[in-house]
Amino acid sequence: TAVQKKQRGFRCCALRAMSSYSSLLLSRPSPTVTHVELNRPDKRNAMNRAFWSEMVSCFTEISDDPECRVVLVSGAGKIFTAGIDLMDMASDVLQPEGDDTARISWNIRKIISKYQETFSVIEKCPKPVIVAVHGACVGGGVDLITACDIRLCTQDAWFQVKEVDIGLAADVGTLQRLPKVIGSRSLVNELALTARKMYADEARDCGLVSRLFVNKEAMMAAALEMAGQIAARSPVAVQGTKVNLVYSRDHSVQEGLNYMTAWNMSMLQTQDVMKSAQASMEKKGPESITFSKL
Repeated sequence: TAVQKKQRGFRCCALRAMSSYSSLLLSRPSPTVTHVELNRPDKRNAMNRAFWSEMVSCFTEISDDPECRVVLVSGAGKIFTAGIDLMDMASDVLQPEGDDTARISWNIRKIISKYQETFSVIEKCPKPVIVAVHGACVGGGVDLITACDIRLCTQDAWFQVKEVDIGLAADVGTLQRLPKVIGSRSLVNELALTARKMYADEARDCGLVSRLFVNKEAMMAAALEMAGQIAARSPVAVQGTKVNLVYSRDHSVQEGLNYMTAWNMSMLQTQDVMKSAQASMEKKGPESITFSKL
């Protein structure tokens, strides 16, 4: 398709300038949008040892990249992700190092904290992150998408908090973020305790995703269009909005207002406000404005 050809074209020219990873494929579908693709399609994008460290490096790079204004995350192949690669990761948890219980426990704590950062880094990234899910999104996949800002999925997508089925409580983000995302504590408890599948219609109805699409091609086209709309706005405004939305989620209204006051007392001192106001008065869209890099 035209969309796929366009993506391939940008990908070829972008990869030379971007870091390469074994579990991820980075590309630039447009000058200000970075596409991060889970790229182990032959393994159903299972999250192996490399993935957990590469995600941190990748999003740290993106956070510091002044060219990038929006991030799009998707999965290569037939599904989004099958979750943790148990064969590759089992030794970390099942055979931890340490001379006694205290030292073993200390090392397990370090391992879990390291894995938590794999998804927290998405939330800490000031650039908005859109995630596009097709097919299965299992276990660690739910941890990943709940750390993203906007969630889209195809009609054939399904979601599963799988951890209780493998004998553990989800420990890298789902139990903390999912209740903030979908609002119903009862539904969160049901999903986490039964490990049942949630299909696309229910995911949209409960607010896990905001839009459904008939297939991956339509979803990716819409995701790229949405990314372009966000990227056309002032990066000072967009990144400030994300940072304050995340802060407000975890604080009282008054604390959020106080943080916003401190934030905007400096961030209002930007040419972007005048440029945007001028374009609005001239009935021009934000895409007509050239904003400085941030």
